[in-house]
Amino acid sequence: MSNTLSDQGPDRPALQTAIEEIVESGFLGVQLRVNDEEGEWVGSAGARELGRSARPLVDAHFRIGSTTKNFVATSVLMLVAEGRIGLDAPADDHLPEFGLDRRITLRMLLQHTSGIFNHTGELYEDGTIVPGVPWRGKEWVDNRFRTYPPEELVRLSLSKPARFAPGAGWSYANTNYVLARLVIEKVTGRTFAEELQRRVLGPLGMTGTVVPGTASGIPEPHNRSYYRYEDAGQEKTVDITRQNPSWVGAGGDMISTTRDLHMYFSALMGGRLLPAGLLAEMRTPEAQAGYGLGVFAQDTGPVGGTVFHHNGATMGSAALMYGTPDGTRTLTAGLTWVDDADLSIAAAFGSAQQRLVGEVFGAGQSDSDPVRPED
Repeated sequence: MSNTLSDQGPDRPALQTAIEEIVESGFLGVQLRVNDEEGEWVGSAGARELGRSARPLVDAHFRIGSTTKNFVATSVLMLVAEGRIGLDAPADDHLPEFGLDRRITLRMLLQHTSGIFNHTGELYEDGTIVPGVPWRGKEWVDNRFRTYPPEELVRLSLSKPARFAPGAGWSYANTNYVLARLVIEKVTGRTFAEELQRRVLGPLGMTGTVVPGTASGIPEPHNRSYYRYEDAGQEKTVDITRQNPSWVGAGGDMISTTRDLHMYFSALMGGRLLPAGLLAEMRTPEAQAGYGLGVFAQDTGPVGGTVFHHNGATMGSAALMYGTPDGTRTLTAGLTWVDDADLSIAAAFGSAQQRLVGEVFGAGQSDSDPVRPED
């Protein structure tokens, strides 16, 4: 039986049942926050630690994976709004040291249409896998505290052939956002952590969100994440709550809470962070994957309409961040599990997203992001 907790708000037995069933599908723990016309509901299910019965904390910090990308995109668009950078200008104007293809624009970086090789590896249509930085098995476990400077990640990507000519296709690549964050730092003269604090975290009162850089720790309180792997023919499980996230960098290194993600996405969707025109551009999806500028658009059908989201998963931890176009209804969640090299949780993660979106926003199939550890 899963431990559950509904901390506040209206009685929502369907939500409580949903998170219990998500835990039963293979997750260690789930913390969920829903804000809508019925008020705020907060609950948890599962366990805070492997082998213990204590339920997950509902105010816990967790690694948000590729949800990080939406924060980067918003920061870029804030600079566009100030006229400090051009969305359709060559990224090479700001980062000449890399010798980027002059056709690659900031818009292409944010929309994953640059064609740049993904530094965490690529899976091609014919099944060919071209590896990047290690993120599987014992090799990742043994190197999980290693520091990867962002410049190293970019140069690794640029040493590989592009997937397609700039603007000629769509391919999800963490390196796009490593480059976008470097542009922010070059233009502002500040670290991304400093710039995000000044522009977003401070003004919104988001006290639980961290850009960790190369730091391996995670603020208290937090639940725990694990990794299962083979070593000399023996299966081992290790606690990976602490890890250096620089291997994925701006593609997915941030830490947050469900409360902070709600505050942020409600403000963003509600028009409090970007001018209306740029928010509309952010939310305009390209045709292939439904990806705008750092956000997915999802049609939940005639009942729910369109919702926007950017979920994320990294080693043993994931974030869900959904909102209606006006920001009045949001779903934010943190999930933890025992990860492995085969991404065994992927199917359950997709089902969890679909289940929760259905409960909170109405019917509809999930068009969610592809689930990989760096997403």
